[in-house]
Parts: sequence; structure tokens; C-alpha cells
Amino acid sequence: MSEKLKKGIYIIPSLFTCGNISCGCLSVISSINGNFTESVWLLIFAIVFDMMDGRIARLTKTTSEFGVQLDSLSDLMSFGIAPSVMMYQLVLNSMGKVGKSIAVLFILCSALRLAKFNVRANDKEVHSSFMGLPTPAAAGLLISFVLSYELFIVDLGQSLTFKTIPILMKNMPVFFKTMPVVMVLLSLLMVSNIPYISFKKVEFSKPKVFRLLILMVFFIWLMLTFPQNIIFILFTLYAFSGILTYMAKYWKILKRIYSSKVEK
Repeated sequence: MSEKLKKGIYIIPSLFTCGNISCGCLSVISSINGNFTESVWLLIFAIVFDMMDGRIARLTKTTSEFGVQLDSLSDLMSFGIAPSVMMYQLVLNSMGKVGKSIAVLFILCSALRLAKFNVRANDKEVHSSFMGLPTPAAAGLLISFVLSYELFIVDLGQSLTFKTIPILMKNMPVFFKTMPVVMVLLSLLMVSNIPYISFKKVEFSKPKVFRLLILMVFFIWLMLTFPQNIIFILFTLYAFSGILTYMAKYWKILKRIYSSKVEK
């Protein structure tokens, strides 16, 4: 393989990473201008770019330390700074110093989470789980909330042209009021040691692939039917999945300790 071709292949994943950071920068500008729906969709594109760059790098065997560092910088922009600015403009700016502190906390925890990920990535092994809530997932929950909230405002204007989940839309103002607390919780989850499933190591050769395929088709149908609402539900379920798994793990440990004491 010629030297020029090698360089060209190494550039491809970085182009997707640059697309990620560009979407993050444009999202910040849109949030400052009050265009929250546009800001959200830019971050959704950033998530897509983030999913693509790593997979392309592994597929073409062009992973590099440069790519890892560039990816982390772009993730900090798109999934740390951009959603924090969005939520500050939409929710936190009325809370004064407390709102500013929550916005800064989210960015700091995103940076710490990404630094921890880079240290763990140095062993070159693809892990089956993440330690702490991934930054794209934390950002995804916030931006999916904004999508649903913007949808709620449109619904009040009686100009809605697609289906929504009534019970979710009815409680959207309640979600809005709890978002500062949710941001603090997401920040703590990012720097925690709670394991979250990684889909990088999913093996499609196993017998359960058929059930996985059916589940994927079902989710695609839901997303096409209730697009904004389902995105919000999926990210919320993923955020809580780690907590529930962690609690189940320690519940089993406590049961074993209790059983051993009873036997004695």
C-alpha cells in the first residue's frame, strides 16, 4: 500500500471527528441565539459522527493515539460544553450562581469522564462495559428532553402534525422543573464507577441475534411513530440501567453475606 493511500485512510476517521466538533460548535451558537431545536439536531448529528469515527477507525485498522485525543476533545465540545450551554440558556440562567455552578459541574465531569476513558483505552482492549455514564449518553438525555419540550410547546400551539405519547407530554413541565437536579445526577454518574453496557463488543453470531433483531425492528418502529418521545425514553432508560444493574449487584452481595451469617 502506498504512503499516500495510508495517509488518506488515516484521515477518514478524523474527518468524522471534525464533523462531530463542528456540530458541537454550531450547536453552541444556535443555543446562544435561542434556536434550541436546531441546536438539538446538530448534537444528534454529532452523536452520529461520534459513533462512526471509532467504528471506521477499527474497521480500517487506523486507530491511533492522535485519533483518541482528537475524539476526546470533540466529545468535550459536543457532549460537555454544547449541552451545558443549551441547558443554561433554556433552564439554568434563571437560577443565578446555582445555575452557573450546575452548568460548570456538567462540563467538569464530562472532562473527567473523558480523561478516565482515555486512560482505560491505553490497554488497547475493547471493553464490554463503560465505567461511568458515557458523555454522549448524558448529553443525549438532555438533548432528547429539549426535543420533547420543544414538541410540548408546539403542541400547545395546536400545530402538531405527528404522534406523541400523551402521558409523557402531559408531564413535560414536571421534567422541565427537575432538569437542574437531573444535570447534577448525570454529572455524578459520569464520574462514577457504575458500569454501563458498551455496544462495541456485541457479537452478532450468537443465537440471541434473532431476538436482538426483533427488538431493533420494534424500536425502529417506535422511533418512526413517536420520534422525539422515544429518543427521550431510550436515553433515560440507558441512564437508569447502570444504576439498577449496580443496585442488583450489591443486593446479591448483601444476600450472600446475610445467608452466610444465618448458616453460622
